[in-house]
Amino acid sequence: MSNSIIKPQKGISRRSVLQAMGATAGAGLALQAMPGFVRYSQAGTSEPVKIGLQLHRTGIGASYGRWYERVTAAAVKVINDGGGINGRPVEVIIEDDGTDPKRGAEVVEKFATQHKVDVAYGTLFSHVVIGSAPRAGELKMPYVVVSEGHHVASGKLNRYVFQPGITDVRSQVIAMAPWISKNLGKKVTMIFPDFAFGHDHRDYFSEAIKAQGGEVAGLIAIPPTESSFTRYLPQISSSTEVLYHVMVGPAVLTFVKELGQFFGSTRPQIFGFIDSLEAVDLATPQLEFLEGTYFWEGNPRYAQKDQTEDDKFHREMVGVDANGASASDPKDISTYSHMFGCWESLFAIKQAMEASGYEGQTPKDKQGFIEAMEAIQKFDEGREHPQGDKIFNGKNHQCYGHQNISKVTGGRLELVHRTAIEDGLYEVSADYTKMSL
Repeated sequence: MSNSIIKPQKGISRRSVLQAMGATAGAGLALQAMPGFVRYSQAGTSEPVKIGLQLHRTGIGASYGRWYERVTAAAVKVINDGGGINGRPVEVIIEDDGTDPKRGAEVVEKFATQHKVDVAYGTLFSHVVIGSAPRAGELKMPYVVVSEGHHVASGKLNRYVFQPGITDVRSQVIAMAPWISKNLGKKVTMIFPDFAFGHDHRDYFSEAIKAQGGEVAGLIAIPPTESSFTRYLPQISSSTEVLYHVMVGPAVLTFVKELGQFFGSTRPQIFGFIDSLEAVDLATPQLEFLEGTYFWEGNPRYAQKDQTEDDKFHREMVGVDANGASASDPKDISTYSHMFGCWESLFAIKQAMEASGYEGQTPKDKQGFIEAMEAIQKFDEGREHPQGDKIFNGKNHQCYGHQNISKVTGGRLELVHRTAIEDGLYEVSADYTKMSL
């Protein structure tokens, strides 16, 4: 199992700090940042804060892993250029879990016993989170995931696991079901991957659309490793008003193409999660049928007309252009709808460590970090949280934020609706704070 290290850069310059904080912030903010030049030497230890990035470098999550790694490197650079965390530079150690639950648990073990990291972070695919989280709890390793499943918020994991940088599926579908029901239709057929993430969609969207007076006409579960989908598509009921799709893995382009071939010139309304098209160019031949269909986006791939300065800064730092592609290669499409969660999670880790005065890996420091994270109530939109403001529930360790519905218009995704945070709230029954540390 290979590993690599993103080490802090030496020789922090005034120019790099100004770039990290933003020249537009003004001289006052720049002066506030200046103590960062001496904070490394003022810290109780000069040892770096070690963060273990559990990366889907290979396996069905590789397209996400590639961009999760790039975003992590960019965020760490901004953090280190600004003085690090508690005066200490941040070092990221990467281990590939192969998008495999068993290897995921082995990675967590390696982070704790071999690399001795302060916190592990970054896991995306829900089956890997579920396979890894128990070992993190046993090892008392803070474990910050950048997933979307309801597994953290459900209370089924343990007190060491957090999801502060991206919303969960249950919140997402609750927020969007009213819009789908009102604008697209009420009789829905769902196509989803047959594992935990897909099951969350199946369970919580079915519940949410029924609450809007709708019904689920069919449920089509597909193995996430499937490479062809033609044998599943005839299961779509002719009475379907809305086809709801969310697929993952390396065959997503095949899925979308075959969907278009199946329907031809006639189709129901289609609402998809961008997972079915992440890292795929909308200009790819045979995707023309997507014109006029809708997608959920966590963070809009295309820069919108009202693009914020925070989004501009974020794109520049992670190397993504206004079309959501790599700034150095327009054919290299990012996973922009999800990867912001890495950036925001790292800044959440920084916030909790600084609030607790985290110094090392002692039980007291770990307890202080956990309790400081649980005490966070909100994240304000800004350079640290470019996707938007969020609230955080310290009991179920989950953040809640805005969802975006975009329409394929002229071969690009145009935002047509953005939900309020309140639209995605649900009754929280989990309370990790009652668990011992």
